Amino acid sequence: MSWVGGKKALREEVVSRFPLFYERYVEVFGGGGWVLFHKPPGNDFEVYNDYNSLLTNLYRCVRDKPDLLIRALKYVLNAREDFDRARLALGRRRTTEIQRAAWFYQVIRQSYAAALTSFASQPHDMWSDFPLIEQAHRRLADVVVENQDFGTLIRHYDRPATFFYCDPPYHATEGYYQNIGEEGFTERDHIRLRDTLLSIQGKFLLSYNDDPFVRELYAVPGIQIEPVTRLNNIRQRYDPNCQFSELLIANYDMCERGRMAVQINLFDYEEGEFDDEI
Repeated sequence: MSWVGGKKALREEVVSRFPLFYERYVEVFGGGGWVLFHKPPGNDFEVYNDYNSLLTNLYRCVRDKPDLLIRALKYVLNAREDFDRARLALGRRRTTEIQRAAWFYQVIRQSYAAALTSFASQPHDMWSDFPLIEQAHRRLADVVVENQDFGTLIRHYDRPATFFYCDPPYHATEGYYQNIGEEGFTERDHIRLRDTLLSIQGKFLLSYNDDPFVRELYAVPGIQIEPVTRLNNIRQRYDPNCQFSELLIANYDMCERGRMAVQINLFDYEEGEFDDEI
């Protein structure tokens, strides 16, 4: 689903740079889950985390009670009045986790650019989402869903065979994100994330906006920084070819998976050539 800072346009670039071996996969800033859902499920232990409790409640409901969530969404109206009611209702304390998840899902689907603030005024058939919710339910069946501060989460799951993918609020764009702490995500948090990642036993891959502050933070020995570009989703309507510069940052060789694929293909090619000659 759409989400501020979602990795729909960059997910293939991210997954292709995963390390060859890990036993635990931890998505520290889960958001819309684009990388998790694009990542092939395997034998690894998977964790989705986000500090936004509305997001984590939604994903737990999708994982554990998809039928009840779908039932709560069946008669949702695609109307500004219904959108406004759902948005205001999210502030209620006395409600069920299913109803809160349904309101939140409705607000995401019907808001402009998934910003949760204004009605998009676009047609949307909620019933067309139900098969997607069922697919997400099956994919999330064995995924642990956490709602923790990134520092607490990383310390809890850190092992030599743990791989952390981090997609934090981008520097100088933190105001676009909802429910990320009392003061929002500050420069102190960017520095705290850097200090936490540089002290782990496992591996990390970090996606950020290409920013001098970020480059300076990670300009340390043993850290790889690779610039990449993607389509600028916000400006795409006005400039279809507009690109946005990002950074992929890791404490391991991001090319190892690509080199392994090349080596296997060369070996297969040479073996085939040898067989033909015989």
